[in-house]
This record gives sequence, structure tokens and C-alpha cells, in this order.
Amino acid sequence: MWRRPCRRPARGGRDPPGAAPRKLLLGGAALFGLASAAAAYAHSPGTLIAARALLGVAGACLMPSTLALIRTLFRDEAQRAKAVTLWTTVMASGISLGPVVSGALVEHFWWGSVFLVNLPAMALLLILGPVLLPESTGAAAGGRFCWTSALLSLAALLPLIHGIKELAKDGWRPLPALAVTAGLLIALVFLRRQSRLAEPMVDLALLRKRAYGGSVLVNLLAMVATVGFAVFLTQYLQSVLGQSPLEAALWSLAPSVGVMIAAPVAAVLAGRVDRAYVMTGGFLLSAVGFAALTLIDADIPLWVVLVGATVYASGLVSAMTLANESALGAAPPERAGAAAAVMESGTELGGALGMAVLGSIGAAVYTAEMPASAPAAARETLGGAMGFPGEVLDAARAAFTSALNGAAYGAAGAMLLAAALCAALLRGRRA
Repeated sequence: MWRRPCRRPARGGRDPPGAAPRKLLLGGAALFGLASAAAAYAHSPGTLIAARALLGVAGACLMPSTLALIRTLFRDEAQRAKAVTLWTTVMASGISLGPVVSGALVEHFWWGSVFLVNLPAMALLLILGPVLLPESTGAAAGGRFCWTSALLSLAALLPLIHGIKELAKDGWRPLPALAVTAGLLIALVFLRRQSRLAEPMVDLALLRKRAYGGSVLVNLLAMVATVGFAVFLTQYLQSVLGQSPLEAALWSLAPSVGVMIAAPVAAVLAGRVDRAYVMTGGFLLSAVGFAALTLIDADIPLWVVLVGATVYASGLVSAMTLANESALGAAPPERAGAAAAVMESGTELGGALGMAVLGSIGAAVYTAEMPASAPAAARETLGGAMGFPGEVLDAARAAFTSALNGAAYGAAGAMLLAAALCAALLRGRRA
């Protein structure tokens, strides 16, 4: 099992570039396959939750390893830019295709099939990885896992996210405010510890570089909007428009067409003008797409929704491609693994915050829009209103559409903030 060192290894004890990420990638693929099989055949909620937790651990091994390999294998900036563009495009395409495949499997097979579909991909990676990726010829870096840092990071994030969700949903209350305060204080303790470690989990010196730290920050904001809003769009297609899971997933593919065009175009533009301006333009374009979705109502045609989604997805992926490439270029090759891990951690944190913040905004708007006379279950969620056809369900669908509008406002605000940070922090900065 790969271990992040808490101290600096002796000279001459490092793997060659690409070796450690390859070990982590293959180990993560094996764990992901085993956890997928366990989740598919889980017979109790506890077993399924445990398997999903292992899937999260395995996924955390896979994504940073691929980015670290790109940094170490592509030293030339132009080649690395092309590799990161392709990586981001493939990732976005996978995110788009995932719901389609899952929707088809759920409609025609049992729910566990959505996990079994992972096995062929992991098997292919385990077969081709040792052949195509660099081979390790040196000793692995020594050190021990820094459990204190890991527990501090967890202790900071859990109360912080929980407190944000509760405050956004129910307004000011002492306990959620206390949870947010406690999370922030523990985060400060975590950062102070990182500043004292020779080989920290989070390299604060690297984060102080604007090209890297700024890229991590805007990438986090991009994930706030992407993940936080995706839940609303999917539920709108299925529960408001009445589409089947497969039908909704197929319509969700439409934005990927714009993404496949926008990402390479952004990479070309970044080679001719300051990439900060291209990233700023991408985030502004995304803000326009989200702003269009604030106008959705019961009478708006589906194509308007899809155009808005295409615009925001195209701008987001274009900016995220350049942010990933800028962050990797700012990290020295020997720190590629740590740099990719922090980048991925920021991505996951952004997704969690997006679900917490935008989800809470949507929940607050939904509750406020529902009539007080509606049943309690219907006032909680749109899913709860499905059992009350007629006026109650119609009111719930209208309230959810308003909730989607509110989430779109929040996502547009995050994109405007990201655009401002790009212009302020990344202008004139080169990897």
C-alpha cells in the first residue's frame, strides 16, 4: 500500500519519475475493482456503505496518479498542455457517459450492475499499465503515514460542511455556527502542523506560488458549481419533466459536444495570449450559462435548458483544463505526486462544498415556495411530493424549479468569483 511520507527520505532513495505514481495507480485500480465487486453484491446498507468508502479511497489513488504521471512524463510545456487537455476532455466525457450507461443498466438489469461495469476498465488498466507506464527501478521513498494530519483534516472538514448546510437551510442557529467555527479552528491547527513537517501532506510552499495556489483555488470553485448544480439538473429532467433515467441521461450528453470543442480551443488560445485571460473568459462564459438557467420556468422549452447547460459546461471545462495544466507546470517533477494529490483534494472539497452550499440554497428556496398546507413529506423534498399527485405535486414541481433557479444564481456567483481570482492571481504567471 502506498504511503505518503511525513519526513524527507534519504538521498538516493527516491523512485525514478513516474514510478511511485504507477504503483499507486495500479494499486488503486486493484482496490477499485475489488470494492466495485463488493458493492455490487452487498446485501446490507452497512456493507454497501463500507464498499463505497473503499471506492472513495481507491478513486483518491487513481486520479492524482494520472495527473502526476502526466507531469513526470511530459516535461515539455506544449506537450504537457496537450496531454492535460486530452485528460480533461476524456474525464468530462466519462462524467457525461456515466449516467447514460448507469441509466441503461438500471432500466434493464439490477442495481448492482452499475458497479460491475467498473471491472473491465480496471482489468484493462492492470493489464496495460505495467506495459505502457514507466517501470520502477529504485527503492521506494521511506517514511510513515501521517495519521495526525489525516485525522485533523477530517475533523476540520466534517463540522465545517455540516455547519454550512444547516446554516444555509435553517438560517442562523448557535450549533451550526459553532460547528463552522470549530471546523475553521481545526483547519488552522492542520495548516500549522503542515508548516512544521519536512514532508507535509499539503505543501504550503507550493500553495504560496500563485500559479499553483491560484489554480487550485479556482478549480475548487469550478467544482462547487459543477457538482452542486448537477444534482438539480438531473432531478429537473426526471422529476419535473418526467423523463426516465436513461432518457434524462441521454439528454445530459448534449453539453459534452460543446465541451469537446471548447477545451482544445481554449488550449490553443492559451498558447497565444495570457492563459489567465482565457481562464477568465471561460469562467465568465460559464457564468452566462448559469445565468440563463435562472430563467427556467414551467413553460420554457427543453432546448433552452440544454443550451444553457452546454454554455456553462464549455466554459467550466475550458478553464479547468488550463487550471490543471498551470498547477502541474508550477510543481517540480519530484513533487508531482503531492501537487496532483492536493489538486484532487481541492476538487473533492469543492464538490462537497458545492453539494452543501448550493444544495442548501435550493432546499431553502424549495421549502419557502411550498404552501404551508402541503404535507410535511412534500414540503421536505420533491421526492416526498411524488406520493401526492395533483395540486401538491404541481406545487412541488414549481417550487423545485425555483430552487433550481436559486442554485443557478449561486453557481453563477461562484463563477464570477473564479473569473476575478484568475485575473488577480494568475495574470502574467507562467508555469
